[in-house]
Amino acid sequence: MKRSIATLLLIAGATVAGGGAAETQYVTDQYDFNLRSGESTRHKIIRTLPSGTPLEVLSVNKTNGYAQVRTEDGKTGYILSRYLQSEPSARSQLADMSARLQTLEQAPDKLAATIGDLQQENAALSADYQALKTRKEQLEQELAEIRHASANAVRINEERQQLQDQAADLVLQVDDLKHQAMELQNHRDQRWFLVGAAVVCGGILLGLILPNLRLGRRRRSWRSL
Repeated sequence: MKRSIATLLLIAGATVAGGGAAETQYVTDQYDFNLRSGESTRHKIIRTLPSGTPLEVLSVNKTNGYAQVRTEDGKTGYILSRYLQSEPSARSQLADMSARLQTLEQAPDKLAATIGDLQQENAALSADYQALKTRKEQLEQELAEIRHASANAVRINEERQQLQDQAADLVLQVDDLKHQAMELQNHRDQRWFLVGAAVVCGGILLGLILPNLRLGRRRRSWRSL
């Protein structure tokens, strides 16, 4: 009967303690302790917890002093709460401090290597920037030449159009001159034709008149005899 009452009290204490929020505590650095499957030494040992092992406290049974905890890999068990403390063990803190000190001792070398890498990267970026700047200047010069060529092309096109218009005007003028030359040639041919006709007519008239003149002279000369 007494054992049943004690068991009920343990269950009630565990139930009351289980209502609190979970917190993280650490195994003390005095010994290595066993994580058990129940709240007594009669329960099975799940694993041995080295000093400084972080545990998530799920509940605490204030009657028997056992705490239900969970390890970082998800194992749940029980351990006496007096073996837990809020801060990591001095041994763990010392190991952490030693690791940090070692890291800090290596930091200057790493920092120097990092600075060297950054300097090389900066030099490469500077070279790339200079190359891009030079390329930009070349492209700007080419663009200026293209714009100048475009302006000249427009001007040349306008001048060519003007020359084509002038050529068309000259062709019309040449056609007019040819037409005028043909008319002059026709007038000249007509004139020469009239002159030739006049000469022919004159020759005919002379051919008709001269024999009569000679015959009249002869007759006058015969009469004088």
